[in-house]
Amino acid sequence: MTSLRDLGLSEYEARAYRALLRTGATTAKELSRASDVPMGRVYDVLNSLEQYHLIRSQAASRPKKYVAVEPDTALDRLLESKRQELAEKAEQYENVVAELTDELDAAEPVHDQFWTAAVGADETIDLLVERLAAADDSLVMVAGTPSPQFDLDAVGNLVVDELEAALDRGVEVSMLMSPGLVDSLPESVGQSYVNRLSSAPNFRARTAENVTGVFNLIDDVEVCIEVPNPLDPGQAFAMIDLKDPEFAADLRATFDPRWEEAAPLSL
Repeated sequence: MTSLRDLGLSEYEARAYRALLRTGATTAKELSRASDVPMGRVYDVLNSLEQYHLIRSQAASRPKKYVAVEPDTALDRLLESKRQELAEKAEQYENVVAELTDELDAAEPVHDQFWTAAVGADETIDLLVERLAAADDSLVMVAGTPSPQFDLDAVGNLVVDELEAALDRGVEVSMLMSPGLVDSLPESVGQSYVNRLSSAPNFRARTAENVTGVFNLIDDVEVCIEVPNPLDPGQAFAMIDLKDPEFAADLRATFDPRWEEAAPLSL
């Protein structure tokens, strides 16, 4: 059950405000009796409610009287206070993340070789998006056929989001696709490409008939490769992420000639 405490009031503050709605203008002593807030606490509670701008006081009267503002106004003020509080918290956390990012990047160990794998659609998408977000300098994406385990409409837009972020941070992005894959892209993905990626100076896209398989080459040291199901080559099975500079260099040497022969993408 929701209560005023969910919006930041204490139990005594919530009791006092509700009691003032029932009693109308009243003194602190009368409010203490009506709300069951101890007399020793009631003035602190009233001061707090005034700071929230939930009550008004009649200072000229003796004894001093208090009245509640209308519920709609009170709730709007509590909501705005919470919004400001959350915005300040978010800014604090963003500053912490920025500081920790610099610290952890400086301490990040260098692994010459490392591999991991993700099995299943959700896990594979998470791994792909994570590694795209890790690109610092260059990103090569090669796709010959649509992945049978991905919803191209949903995943395509996730990939576009990550590519746009990569372009914004200065990553050179090269995308090579087969004409068949281009024809199979949902209209929403095509529009995202045109509106969000194609105008970036560090983005290039081409098509070639001899493109097979699906892989992503990240910073020329890391490769994400989609693995087909050995029992059903038409179905994807997993994605392997391999950090191996030598393997990545061999893959780049295979990619470059095909890229040079490819035609610019036109949607």
